[in-house]
Amino acid sequence: MIGGRKLGLLGGTFDPIHYGHLDAADAARAALALDEIRIIPSHDPPHRPIDPRASRFHRFAMAALAVNDRPGCRVSDMEVGRDGPSFTVDSLHALRARGWRPSQLFFILGADAFAEIATWKAFPSVLDAAHFVVIARPGTTLNEALARTPQLADRAGAADPALDNGGGTRILLVPANTRAVSSTDIRTRLAAQQPIEDLVPSSVARHILTHHLYQPVGHLHGEDEYEGQ
Repeated sequence: MIGGRKLGLLGGTFDPIHYGHLDAADAARAALALDEIRIIPSHDPPHRPIDPRASRFHRFAMAALAVNDRPGCRVSDMEVGRDGPSFTVDSLHALRARGWRPSQLFFILGADAFAEIATWKAFPSVLDAAHFVVIARPGTTLNEALARTPQLADRAGAADPALDNGGGTRILLVPANTRAVSSTDIRTRLAAQQPIEDLVPSSVARHILTHHLYQPVGHLHGEDEYEGQ
């Protein structure tokens, strides 16, 4: 039952999912008293210059493993099951068609990603389809992210758990100490056959190692290339 619930949405490639993503979800939930968070792995990320290393099925599986023991958090297949580029605005409109009001939706993203928001499909109208919850990330402050889009300053403000989710949508700023982890760091470590247990949940690390994801092809086939599975 939707009612007056507040739904957090964390989209991304998750190639692989890591503690930085989970920290962002936790920060948003705490700052806004969200009732639920859905992790949404993309099928075809439009802003990524190269294809994901792991298949959409492995990325979905890793996301599911990462949140398996986190109450109120689950993974959605709404993008991995949809062909073509995974545009956020399409997912937000799909949720509205299911009965969610824009003021009930809280799209979570890092300050580094928000700094590029003007390049997103349907900008600036995409900002009317949900609240956008901007989480501070190592290397990009909230002020630096907003400086890239000064025209949005008047709709940005501090996140407040008492926010009236019956009104219009806002850009909500969340100071947070999220871990300095990136999926690129993890893939680099794996290529060098270094441990990753401090970067991802143990269940995700086991999945990666069991399925030989992100391994140098030379490690498996005697060639000096990289293989994504």
